[in-house]
Amino acid sequence: MLKQPRQFATTESLKANCILLLGVGLVGANLRVPITSIGALISFIRDDLGINNTMAGAITTLPLLAFALLSPFAPKIANRLGMERTIALSLLLLIIGIAIRSLFGIRMVFFGTLLIGLAIAVGNVLIPAIVKVNFPFKVGVMTGIYAIFMNVFAAIGSGFSVPIAEIGQLGWRGSTGIWIFLAIITLIVWMPQLRNEREQIHASVQKKSQTSLWRSSLAWQVTLFMGCQSFVYYTNITWLPDILMTKGYDANVAGWIVFLLLFSFIPMTFIIPVVAERLPNQVSLSVLTGALLIIGYVGLFFGTSIVVPLAAMVLGIANGCSFGLAMMFFTLRTKDGSEAAELSGMAQSFGYLLAAVGPIIIGALYDVTNEWILPIILLLLMAILILMNGIAAGKDRQISETASATNAK
Repeated sequence: MLKQPRQFATTESLKANCILLLGVGLVGANLRVPITSIGALISFIRDDLGINNTMAGAITTLPLLAFALLSPFAPKIANRLGMERTIALSLLLLIIGIAIRSLFGIRMVFFGTLLIGLAIAVGNVLIPAIVKVNFPFKVGVMTGIYAIFMNVFAAIGSGFSVPIAEIGQLGWRGSTGIWIFLAIITLIVWMPQLRNEREQIHASVQKKSQTSLWRSSLAWQVTLFMGCQSFVYYTNITWLPDILMTKGYDANVAGWIVFLLLFSFIPMTFIIPVVAERLPNQVSLSVLTGALLIIGYVGLFFGTSIVVPLAAMVLGIANGCSFGLAMMFFTLRTKDGSEAAELSGMAQSFGYLLAAVGPIIIGALYDVTNEWILPIILLLLMAILILMNGIAAGKDRQISETASATNAK
């Protein structure tokens, strides 16, 4: 029997929905903070473990590669075990990964980081499907809620890592390990979903999707949109400080300008999903996103000292728009939870692979030319690709329709 969408009519169902809503939000909170909390501590880790900058940088790159590796397989695992149980197991793996990374030597730091990346990959892929199945009439609000949890905790992890490390004898191990308590709390809050799992999983999630995403032009448009927006976002937070310093800003001011970008990013991750759900299609939002990216990069490169901080804020707003749209495309362009999980896995695998290599490519271009002209041109090209694929993905249609049309040809 197909699962009925969750209702809010009775006290019991209201309680169940509130618990699920809190669980989704807390899972979202765990999807970035174990990664962002370590970025500011890289120098501490490098000096304590006696490793070089290349190995230290791999600590932040490894989770992105894990995302790319596991994302396509997360829906298949969920097909066998159920989505709720798979998320619970991923939280357990996250707890183990954080403990290993924080307690043991250099090899275990990398191994624990890999486990963390694999655990987060599952949540990345399956939470959009959980929303699609359980809240089909509240997709925008629910997507916005878990995106806010994700990005607010990501910012908290980044901003408070060093202060926590400097408390007593905690150091970097205590600062990164403290987030194990968030994962444990999340697992406890998530446990009620396991009791009702047989009733809650839509029948279509228990079998493989019959739609071939690889033959769907729409699936590839969503995937390219996700990939290009990931490339742009991770490149921005990696290289924007260096770009700003070559324009005459000192490191402290450059850091605050990056903060403006990240601060501008957060509210859009909630606003865009809510707005996108209310519109007949998302073409206009895609045009807005692409235009803001182009304006932001032009202002960043050619702008004066007054314009550059504004350009950074515009880029942050554009990044928030693109992220919110990408999350919504997973649900708006699919017919059920199974298809949403498959599309999410495909797009996020490709997206995080680009995210992992993006900063490397941009850095290599700068090393070759010793100027930021070519890197900025490449980022503008990515903005154009986001615009084009966003317009195509924003049209009111679904994956199954485009796959059928392709097969008919």
